Amino acid sequence: MKIFRTLFTFISGSLILFSCQSNPEITFKESDKENYRPEYHFTPSSGWMNDPNGLFYYEGEYHLFYQYYPDSTVWGPMHWGHAVSPDLVKWEHLPIALEPDSLGYIFSGSAVVDLDNSSGFGSSERPPIVAIFTYHDAKAAGEGEIDYQTQGIAYSLNRGRTWKKYEGNPVIANTGDIDFRDPKVTRLQREDGSSYWNLTLAVKDEIQFFSSEDLIHWKKTGSFGRNIGAHGGVWECPDLIPMKTESGEDKYVLLVSINPGGPQKGSATQYFIGDYVEGKFIPDDTMIRWLDYGPDNYASVTWDNSSEINDNPIAIGWMSNWLYAQTVPTLSWRSAMTVARELSLFDVDGTYLLKSSPVNTLEDLRKESYTIYESSTLPSQAVEISASVSEGDTFRIVISNELGEQVIISKEMGLVSVDRTNAGNSDFNREFAALHSAPMSWEAEELTIFLDAHSLELFINDGELVMTSILFPSSAWKTMDFSENLKNVKLFQLQD
Repeated sequence: MKIFRTLFTFISGSLILFSCQSNPEITFKESDKENYRPEYHFTPSSGWMNDPNGLFYYEGEYHLFYQYYPDSTVWGPMHWGHAVSPDLVKWEHLPIALEPDSLGYIFSGSAVVDLDNSSGFGSSERPPIVAIFTYHDAKAAGEGEIDYQTQGIAYSLNRGRTWKKYEGNPVIANTGDIDFRDPKVTRLQREDGSSYWNLTLAVKDEIQFFSSEDLIHWKKTGSFGRNIGAHGGVWECPDLIPMKTESGEDKYVLLVSINPGGPQKGSATQYFIGDYVEGKFIPDDTMIRWLDYGPDNYASVTWDNSSEINDNPIAIGWMSNWLYAQTVPTLSWRSAMTVARELSLFDVDGTYLLKSSPVNTLEDLRKESYTIYESSTLPSQAVEISASVSEGDTFRIVISNELGEQVIISKEMGLVSVDRTNAGNSDFNREFAALHSAPMSWEAEELTIFLDAHSLELFINDGELVMTSILFPSSAWKTMDFSENLKNVKLFQLQD
């Protein structure tokens, strides 16, 4: 496969590509932010962060809550951190939303806009936002008790700025399971047109379903997952999502995160497509499929109430892996979120699969046009790269620096791969420096890469296959080489 080094010229907001024999160099300027701090991915200002929680859209704002420990850069007593965005791209940090109390730490969960005030916490003119989350009683767990995880709720009457916990917590008691957590609530409709609240809960190695009329009183309706899907670890962070096929057929997608047991070792998110009838999920098949085939997308969940402005569900994930999340070489903070992604269904040879596309508002990050000449300097390492595959079904891109470190993105023999075996700092975990591959039996026609200070997100065919990897190069990336069959190569400088 012939490889070209590139000279880029930006004209009218896009980039024209010229192949050259003089081997021009593209230099990425090192960020003036803290080492590895992303330019456009969400990170906590300081401290530890993991799963996204409580996602909802209301009155022009996307709310992102997240598992947060402000006093350390490793996991500890969990809080809910909080941020808001008008566009899923530019985020504003807000004060901590929920803190541990006598019932325990505040583990993962969800939030919904109770527009009809079914809970009675607000009014039809002032609908409450209701959060439901897992209480984790660390003391009880340490004493060997089993039922140390329960579900509690809290509500807000001021657009999520402050919260009051329900005096009757917990609203779902533990039935005797060690792992009993991560409630995700969705408003669903019955066949008669009436609506109700549906809750998915991860219980050890299965998903349990509950229903409620008021978000307070819950009844178990069914379960799913025993001996189905990947079971290399504990099931976590489920999300049941009503969707439609391209032909308008109703389907449900069930996201289930697992740790360990992912396709690249450690944690990952699998999904099932099927029907949901009377509190029971019926899968179309029992094949194991992954939302993201890279090593670093976990606990992805969707925004409530976003259908007000989006045709398809919008999701975001934690951009790390429990194999090494607590030892990566960042200092005052740990972990970032992926870019937000729009979910849709597509058909491959009669089988529905889940597509995960970068949200369109990421285009707003593109800077004005300018020209890059040989040995030019880009303002930062935050870039978007796109290309089309013109011949065959293989391609290769190498992004490297002057130290010989490199990350290689390729497709060969039906496998899409991201190779970070020599992509920089990896001594914090022996599993980190690895080649990660994913099967793709259909043709790769186009690709998009979102590159940031310590991450790479690869989208094939606008998200028909996705691979997310975090990277820790010892110095800034300098050059990009690519195979000759990649055409219409465009590079956009991104700003935060």
